[in-house]
This record gives sequence, structure tokens and C-alpha cells, in this order.
Amino acid sequence: MYFRRILGILRNRKQIPVALTSYRSINSSAYDVIVVGAGHNGLVSAAYLAKSGLRVCVLERRHVIGGAAVTEEIVPGFKFSRASYVLSLLRPQIVKDLELKKYGLKVYLRNPSSYTPLLGRTGKGSSLTLGPDHSETYKQIAQFSERDAKRFFEYEKQLDDIVTAIDPLLDSPPPYLPGLTSSRVRETLKTLPAVKTLLKSLSSLGRDADAFYELMTAPTTKILNRWFESEPLKATLATDSVIGAMMSPESQGSGYVLLHHVMGSLEGKKGAWGYVEGGMGAVSQAICNCAMDHGADVFTSKPVKEILTKNDAVEGVVLADGTELRSKAVISNANPKITFLDLIQEDKLPKDFVDSMRAFDFTSPVTKINVAVSRLPNFTADPNVKQNECMPHHQCTIHLNCEDTQLIHEAFLDAQLGMYSKKPMIEMVIPSSKDPTLAPPGAHVCLMFTQYTPYQLADGEWTEQTKSAYADNVFDIVEQYAPGFKESIVGRDILTPPDLESVFGLTGGNIFHGSMSLDQLFMCRPTSQMSNYRAPIRGLYLGGSGAHPGGGVMGSPGRLAAQTLLSDYKRL
Repeated sequence: MYFRRILGILRNRKQIPVALTSYRSINSSAYDVIVVGAGHNGLVSAAYLAKSGLRVCVLERRHVIGGAAVTEEIVPGFKFSRASYVLSLLRPQIVKDLELKKYGLKVYLRNPSSYTPLLGRTGKGSSLTLGPDHSETYKQIAQFSERDAKRFFEYEKQLDDIVTAIDPLLDSPPPYLPGLTSSRVRETLKTLPAVKTLLKSLSSLGRDADAFYELMTAPTTKILNRWFESEPLKATLATDSVIGAMMSPESQGSGYVLLHHVMGSLEGKKGAWGYVEGGMGAVSQAICNCAMDHGADVFTSKPVKEILTKNDAVEGVVLADGTELRSKAVISNANPKITFLDLIQEDKLPKDFVDSMRAFDFTSPVTKINVAVSRLPNFTADPNVKQNECMPHHQCTIHLNCEDTQLIHEAFLDAQLGMYSKKPMIEMVIPSSKDPTLAPPGAHVCLMFTQYTPYQLADGEWTEQTKSAYADNVFDIVEQYAPGFKESIVGRDILTPPDLESVFGLTGGNIFHGSMSLDQLFMCRPTSQMSNYRAPIRGLYLGGSGAHPGGGVMGSPGRLAAQTLLSDYKRL
């Protein structure tokens, strides 16, 4: 215990944003709780449980902690946030409870927030930049439409009011439908607090109730077309409605994905996004430091082969090397498919539950491309004043192929035919524009979140050749906006949906542990039978993004799963 505390203090003081390696071998075969997977949600669970005095062990398959919130030096001297890449959704209560700033978390806020250069244009009206400065944002939008510039702040206020109303739902478990319909009064009473929270949020919507319902069910294009007339603005806003989702802005329900991405806050500022010093792995490291400081054991390169059960209750886990560890409870940070179809023998679970897990949708359109460059991109729409001096638009999310929403829809249609899009939607960020620890002086890391790329191509599997062809196509597009970009590339890392699956355990390449569609949200995430985080096996809990409230570096599923386990612990 003393050694762990000293290690935590040293890590905090140095703020080392790297993966925690297993500093010693496992020297115990029994724990109160075992956490499968050291993604950020698993580490959040471990931290809360360890703070409550339980003996906790976290077992990570990879050599590095963090899951998709990870920093890796793929190209020497360049540190990539290899999967997730910006922070906003991490719940403020978790930051406070786990004292994450004390344990090394440092964030750079972004201003402006987004930049959309328009291909082939220079001078006035060549780009659209949005940010917290109302006066500047008004001027930017007014280049395309004075009407839109006036309406934009009404639109933002409505979204903000809706987010404020439903925000408590992100920190609370959803109502448990089997409990509500149970003939046992005790089971019904147990879910009433969740119903009360839901009703309170709905009543808080007031006049925005209709707008909220429309956001949950309508295509994004329907919503944006009613508010705005200028395509660069609509397309820029529409990107938030499809990020990580195999849907178009014209798809029913895409409005919720948009809402999900504006639910965050950072440094007390609603809707703000930022870069984490040292990359996204530093978020996981800060949570890990807290967990270890309170006594949790965290081990890397320890893949779990099976979750052990006996008489419909958890007994522990078996590692890939045959080591058996015993525990009263297990929280799985893996997605629902891996947890219930890969780690548990099928005959240990009810058949209808297994069938529902097989039907769970993991479709993903994402290919993440991480690029090391020798210099800043120089956009024709807004040329660099000085070669290596970052301008405001380098510091935010850069939207390419977003001149209009039809381009995004056409890219989606390509994927439906089993082809990667020749004009993919590209979101590019340059976190080294704010964080100098990520790249050598003068050089930068460019992280590209691209869609749409199907998991399975119509003409066969992804190969190194097709991966390179797709990446080259993306770079050709960036070159059109920023000539000289291709020449500046010194290294790249290409992660198609199958790569995201094999490297990070993201089934189908889905960054949310399952599609964020209406049938897989709230009381139905991952199913209505498991919306309370409890599996059909006693002592087994789901604490990853496949549980409510879903994906993103949020931490809430891990916290809520841990709280559920703690409420059950005396009865286990």
C-alpha cells in the first residue's frame, strides 16, 4: 500500500502521460472485485470501488492502459491520441470525486471551436469559423447569411436549454422496465428514484419538449433546414450528428447523436471541448493514479479468457495464461458482445438474452488516421502568416468536405454499397497546436477522424493495399485544401473498422461500444433486461460504454456500475 501511494505521488508530480505497465506480477488470487479492461470507464469503476475500501484488481489485455482513451508513440518523437482525441464529455462529478487534476489531468481549452475551409475559395467567404466569441461568430456566419447569423444564437440557446434539462440523466441510472412491471412491490420501489429523475428532466424541458422529441427522432437535415439556409453552416453543424455513427444527416434519429456531442462541459464551460496535455492517455493515467493511490492493483498484458461462474453467480476470471483469480464480483469494461458472447459460456445465460446480444448493432463508419507532419498545414482559404506559428484555426476541429450536407450524405451512400467514400467527411485536429509535449519543435501531430468506411468492403477484406489507397485518397483531399500537406508527412497510422476492433476490442470498430440509435439508448442500453448494469449472472456488471449513458470519454457508465455494485455488495 505504501509503495502504491509513493508511485501515485511520483506519477502525479511528473505528470507522466504514458501507459501504466504492470510493475509487479500478480501476487494474490482473491479480490473483492475484478475489473475486466483498463479503459477509462473500467478505471473509473476501480477508483470508486477502491475509495470505498474494496480490494480491486484491473486486468488489461493490451500493454497499455486506457482502452480507446490512450496515448501511443507510433512514430518516434510523436505522441498520438490514437483513438479518441478531444475531451468534453467527462462528467464534472467524476473529475471532482476522483481529484483528477491532483492526479495529473491538465486540459487546454480550444478557441475557436471549429473551422470549415471551402474548397477553391479565397478572401471573404472562403471559410467558416465558429467559437465562443459571439461577435466574431456572428461576422463569420453573416458572410453567408445575415438571417442565419441572427438565428444561430437562438439555436444554440435551445440546445443549451435542452442539455440543461436532461443533464441529470447522464449521472443517474435509467428506469428499469422489468422492475416497473414487476408484481413484487420491492422491485417496483427500487426503480422509482430513476423514474423521478426522468420525470423531473422531462418537466424541465417546458416549451422545448417538442424540440427535444424532434431531436430524438428526426433527421438532422429537417432540424437544420428549418433553422438555417447557408450550407457551410448546416454542414458544419451536421457533422456532430453523424460522428461515429453509420448514418447520414438525412437518417431518422441522427439528431440525438448531435445532442449527445453538445452535452459536455470543460473547466466549468458548457459545450467546451479541449485537448489533454500528453494526449488522451493522460485522462486514463490520472484516473489510474487515483485508483492505485487508493489501493487498486492495475495489470497490463493480462488478457481475460473467461469469466467464471457457478450456480448463476460470478466466481472470478481465468486469464489467457491459465491463471485463475477469484472474486465476489466482476465489472466488465468490455463491450456487450465481448462480455456476454466471448467471455461467458453460452449455456450460462438465458437464451433470449444471448439472442438480444447477437442482435446488438455494432456497425461503424470510422477510419482513424494519425499523421506525423514536419510543419503546420497551410490552408489556401486562410494562409499561414508565419510558417510555424499556429493560427486560431489550427487549434480547433477542421472540417473538410463539408461545403454542404449533400456531400456528407453521398459519402454515407458509398458505404452502403460496400465502398469507402472517395470524398469522405474528414474531421482533423492538430492538438500539438496547443500542447507542445506531443511533437518535436516545429513538427505536429494531425489526427483525422474520417467517414464513411464499411467494416467489410464489397470486393473483399481490407488489406494493407486498400488501407494505403484510402489513406492516400484522404491525403489528396487535404492537399486540395492545404497544398504541401502530403510533402510534410513523416509517418502515419491507419485504423480501419477491423483495425479498431482488433487493436482496441471495439467490435465492428464502433467507438461507442454499440450504435447510439434510439433502440439502444437509455432504458434499452444494452437491453431493457440489463439497463440497471446487472447481468443475468449474480455479481456480474457491465460498466463500459455499452451501458447507459453510452459512448464518449464520459466515465458515467463506469461510475454508475460501481455504485450499483456497492449497493449490492453485502448481498453478494
